[in-house]
Amino acid sequence: MEEIKTSQTTEKEAVVKPLVPTRKFVLPQLGKKGYLLLLIPVVLGILTGFLLFKKNTSGTIRLAGKNIEVVSSATEEGVKDASTFKDTAAGTIQENDGKLTTEGSHILVREGGASQNVYLTSSVIDLSKYVGKKVQIWGETFAGQKAGWLMDVGRIKMLQ
Repeated sequence: MEEIKTSQTTEKEAVVKPLVPTRKFVLPQLGKKGYLLLLIPVVLGILTGFLLFKKNTSGTIRLAGKNIEVVSSATEEGVKDASTFKDTAAGTIQENDGKLTTEGSHILVREGGASQNVYLTSSVIDLSKYVGKKVQIWGETFAGQKAGWLMDVGRIKMLQ
């Protein structure tokens, strides 16, 4: 009887097929020229992306859907074209402590007291680099809820 059980087991094993394919995926044999042809578009894509990135960060920014030239030196930073930001003011930059309003990240303290302060924000410049320095700024004025004068700074120039 043992022989019968063995033959039945063999018949069942022949009927059951494995679910996992036994053959592994093998890359087609393209040869050196084939792989080189696949590598060329990848390298060209990387170079194109790098060149476009460098072009965008080397003197231009994208603002309001336009490419705008910027200046960045030891004493001046921001949008090169003065007509882009028409409002101007001069004074010393301080961080906004939030006592009067939380509008603007910084305050331009001008001569004439607190009523002459300009509350500042900037989409182009890191104003924290200029805290405590006397500067001239160019920007666009916005209506503030509590701030008397709220400005988006587009260009800054150190005066001292």
